[in-house]
Amino acid sequence: MDSYQLGQPLPRCDLPPCRARTHDDPYIDPVLISRQVHHFTLASKGNHKSCARQLHAWAIEMGALHGLRNAGSSACRFLAAFAVLLALPTLTAGAVTRHYTFNVQMTNVTRLCVTKSIPTVNGQFPGPKLVAREGDRLVVKVHNHMSYNVSFHWHGIRQVRNGWADGPSYITQCPIQPGGSYAYDFAVTGQRGTLWWHAHFSWLRVHLYGPLVILPRRGEGYPFPRPYKELPPIMLGEWFNADTEAVINQALQTGGGPNVSDAYTFNGLPGPTYNCSSKDTYKLKVQPGRMYLLRLINSALNDELFFGIANHTLTVVEADANYVKPFTTKTLVISPGQTMNVLLTTAPNPGSLAYAMAIAPYTNTQGTFDNTTAAAVLEVALLEAHYQRRYAGVLTANFPTTPPHPFNYTGAPPNSTFVTHGTRVVPLKFNTSVELVLQGTSIQGAESHPLHMHGFNFFVVGQGFGNYDPVSDPAMYNLVDPVERNTVSVPTAGWVAVRFLADNPGVWLMHCHFDVHLSWGLSMAWLVNDGPLPSQKMLPPPSDLPQC
Repeated sequence: MDSYQLGQPLPRCDLPPCRARTHDDPYIDPVLISRQVHHFTLASKGNHKSCARQLHAWAIEMGALHGLRNAGSSACRFLAAFAVLLALPTLTAGAVTRHYTFNVQMTNVTRLCVTKSIPTVNGQFPGPKLVAREGDRLVVKVHNHMSYNVSFHWHGIRQVRNGWADGPSYITQCPIQPGGSYAYDFAVTGQRGTLWWHAHFSWLRVHLYGPLVILPRRGEGYPFPRPYKELPPIMLGEWFNADTEAVINQALQTGGGPNVSDAYTFNGLPGPTYNCSSKDTYKLKVQPGRMYLLRLINSALNDELFFGIANHTLTVVEADANYVKPFTTKTLVISPGQTMNVLLTTAPNPGSLAYAMAIAPYTNTQGTFDNTTAAAVLEVALLEAHYQRRYAGVLTANFPTTPPHPFNYTGAPPNSTFVTHGTRVVPLKFNTSVELVLQGTSIQGAESHPLHMHGFNFFVVGQGFGNYDPVSDPAMYNLVDPVERNTVSVPTAGWVAVRFLADNPGVWLMHCHFDVHLSWGLSMAWLVNDGPLPSQKMLPPPSDLPQC
């Protein structure tokens, strides 16, 4: 693409969030606004957050072209600060504090003619739907009545300056021990859309999950036509007849791939294609010739899933709680951790009274790995160690920012000799603009690793197949309207490039959302240091933070 020059108009922007809104109708036909810088600053007044995201992506490119990417560049600092300033939320009188209670307990559940005791929240499987509006504060009090440790992650919530509520065990908190309690207290800042919550300890999230729906502020709407009705969220999941904790523990001991699930589920129900399951079928009741809003969430442990509805097309309008340019498709592929909002228009003259909804994986291949497991006792979570500056014996800030051994698909076969042990993080100065290239190295398997980043959204600026070329591939980046996500699939035999602004102090986990790969160690953490201002520093830990 052509290089941008200072003083030129902003790059063309067709993202729905940068279109005019009305306050009396939440579903409107978008009207494009001017792209000039001075017009942008005026027209973005009522829609500043999403437009600022595009300005920031453009600002990063400007810095790269003009050699301004270091922290000492006044021009780059100005552009980045301008984007951050626009992204700051404004307080509204309508913001409220919403209280929820999670009683985590064992409950007998029957699927596929097998009854077993599983962890549940408030006796529900899947768990309860949480609803809030942008700007609201949520307080979720968790009481652990199980014999397992547990913690909860609010998938996609940025947790600005508040890593204590993020949830991954031993990263931002020690888990909630049996008989213990903890209140996750966080604000929804500058976000709206479909997210979800799940357990973040071992494989407990196979049963402990639920939707988290963030509505726009009152008086604000969506940049797509008004649907006739919003349908209940659909959570795509897995069911194991066996005890999943025993499944992963056996796999870690033997060095082989874990046993696969016995069924895929819609909202916890396997459906009629499995034995002894015809009564456990999820059904959506709709009217012909109507348009519906459908929220889709892949909460499966270890599989990308394809989703489709027979004889119907779907219009995608949102991904990971970020608006996208609408596109129509008959089949969606959703990686674990990802969410999508789609518009479903039912057939006006249905030839059938029922249409099948289907989900299926693309592959289920498994590789082998080094048949050894190292064990240790962790006495403090990484975020707590960072806050207290107690790094010795807990973590080191020397995670390599470039591969020690460059990968080449045409080179020698893979082995485990490049694996190193240790708890290492990548330290970042506050407000650093980061470009991250994720190179897929799968040869034996065909999966696309879904990489999820805690604490941030990122722009997916490029992707391709084969080995990433740092000389030629950046020229193909999309810096005009890149999709914004919190979970991205690294293509099989390919690469993906993302960019984010490290404007959220704390320790933030990034990991593969295939839980089997997370169990094997496919994860790392970013340590973002405090900024100079009080509003750029971590909040202090809550008094009820669980102890190890």
